[in-house]
Amino acid sequence: MSLEDLAAHLRRASRLTVLTGAGISAASGVPTFRGAEGLWRQYRPEDLATPAAFHRDPILVWEWYAWRRALVGKCRPNPGHDVLARWSRERRCTVVTQNVDDLHHQAGTEGVIRLHGSLWELRCAGLPVPGRTRRRTGVCDDEWRDDRVPFAETPPRCPQCGGLARPAIVWFGEALRDSDLRAATAATRCDLFIAIGTSAIVHPAAGLLHDAKRQGAVTAEINPVPTPASGIVDIAIHGAAEDVLPRLDLLLSF
Repeated sequence: MSLEDLAAHLRRASRLTVLTGAGISAASGVPTFRGAEGLWRQYRPEDLATPAAFHRDPILVWEWYAWRRALVGKCRPNPGHDVLARWSRERRCTVVTQNVDDLHHQAGTEGVIRLHGSLWELRCAGLPVPGRTRRRTGVCDDEWRDDRVPFAETPPRCPQCGGLARPAIVWFGEALRDSDLRAATAATRCDLFIAIGTSAIVHPAAGLLHDAKRQGAVTAEINPVPTPASGIVDIAIHGAAEDVLPRLDLLLSF
């Protein structure tokens, strides 16, 4: 099927859900998760983005996240983000993202569901800063946003108890938040489900695509190259999101 076919389904859809992955942010210059240069070539993300790594060496983990925040902070939404933001306001479109860069939020997307959290949000880790005493005992449940680059101090601390802060990101070995998973699952009750810039084969993303298809939704993929999901969806469009989405949006006006 063609882009015109997808546009036809989009016109008829009363409920649209879009799942996005790293591919939609590539044109914005967001670096890959693994990083390509410098110190971080010596480490696997699986060795840094874990609770065990944070307990073992919080300063090292925060140096990595500070490096990522410095790079992502220079990035801006691209035309693909802009189209989805407008659809979220005008087409009853729910955006579910695996990305932590917050570019959907920056583009003005309403009600975006962030499965893996945000690079720009922190929460209390419930751990004392090495060599310092916390102001109160117990584990805080506090979360907050902090866009500063760089931080005033690394590692950053919880403003309530003075203990270590951690990124409010779902790490390897951690479960998704129940509220986010429930919201994403509810979004699979739609007429059209589009996976953009993701292979959608790793759970829970893979489960969302299959759930939508099982419930009768038309499923589509927009990705530069074929993926394992290409043989599952009803419509596979091969192209970059920043090119395909504006073209698709233009077709809706005809």
